[in-house]
Amino acid sequence: MADGAPGDLAPYDAVDSLVGLAATLRAMGVGASSERVHAATCAVAVLDPLRRADVYWAGRLTLCGTQDELARYDTAFEAYFGERPGSVVRRQRMTRSQLRLVADPAGGDGSADAGDRAAEPVTASASSVEQLRHRDVSAMTAAEKEHLHRLLAALSLPGERRSTRRLRPARRGRVDGGRTLRAWLAAGGEPARMRHRAPATRARRVVLLVDVSGSMEGYADALLRFCHAASRGRGGQRRDALEVFALGTRLTRLTAQLALPDPDAAMAAVATSLVDAGGGTRLGELLKQFLDGWGQRGLARGAVVVILSDGWERGDAALLGEQVARLHRLASRVVWSNPRKAAPGYAPLAAGMAASLPYVDDFVEGHSLAALEHLADVVLGRRSARA
Repeated sequence: MADGAPGDLAPYDAVDSLVGLAATLRAMGVGASSERVHAATCAVAVLDPLRRADVYWAGRLTLCGTQDELARYDTAFEAYFGERPGSVVRRQRMTRSQLRLVADPAGGDGSADAGDRAAEPVTASASSVEQLRHRDVSAMTAAEKEHLHRLLAALSLPGERRSTRRLRPARRGRVDGGRTLRAWLAAGGEPARMRHRAPATRARRVVLLVDVSGSMEGYADALLRFCHAASRGRGGQRRDALEVFALGTRLTRLTAQLALPDPDAAMAAVATSLVDAGGGTRLGELLKQFLDGWGQRGLARGAVVVILSDGWERGDAALLGEQVARLHRLASRVVWSNPRKAAPGYAPLAAGMAASLPYVDDFVEGHSLAALEHLADVVLGRRSARA
């Protein structure tokens, strides 16, 4: 495709870019449905698909539905198209399988010499973000981890919905006699539309148990930041809808520390509380301590409990298996996220992991951003990864 003025390129050139952006938004918890994507492409069709501002507003006004989603959209758009205000989004001359988004860093005005100013186009960061999503956290550089932290901050973990005993007005369901009668009286005794009610729903509690032992040193920081994003992305829900505990040589409750709005401040508070980080682990004993002190009282009852650990148990593996079985009887679901699962040829042969797996409902990876996005979908009930 020849370079030239923005008007020389057809609007459909931006469709695959919007579809990719929508996929990124869905992974961040934004409800960018196919209907919204269609609306976004229709909006771009009547604007200039090569101008960054036009693409930005076309997506922002169609792909987002809440104030919280707007902030995530800005984060995803900057990561996908780069932070170059006023630039002209263009495409290089490539086959369809090799197409890459590029931008004119000079912020062209759409004139015919825009191609001359873009002799050395700056490749947008969409491909680098996609590579970063699948890279093992423990193998990242400091700069990559800094970028990862920004992406993790945009994640959410709303939890699957469950029915409650409380009823709410609904379009269908059982007839609400009181509301129906009052509507008839308000209409002067004339028959009016029947009123209905149905059970209300609320987010199921999520409990995160994070292994911070020495064997998890390369992953613990990213997992704790994932827990912080999960705790900050549950606006409008009960305060106790998410609980976080650290498992090391002792059991540490981190719910209050991770409730701080600023990620760095939250991690500093966590570092102050975790005096046993990087040490050994006694998963079976600590899980028993959690169940005796918190879970049996109701914290784990009916909840989705997520264990983020490699399953390396230095204590009694049989005790760990017994406690996971006990947890399985209390919780709605037990999800185990193991960063080692992504290794080629992995098999759950470690004694602790082998003893626990029969009582785990979903067994997923936890080594990368993409794996944590998949974990969020499993917790929400969108996907299943049966053990």
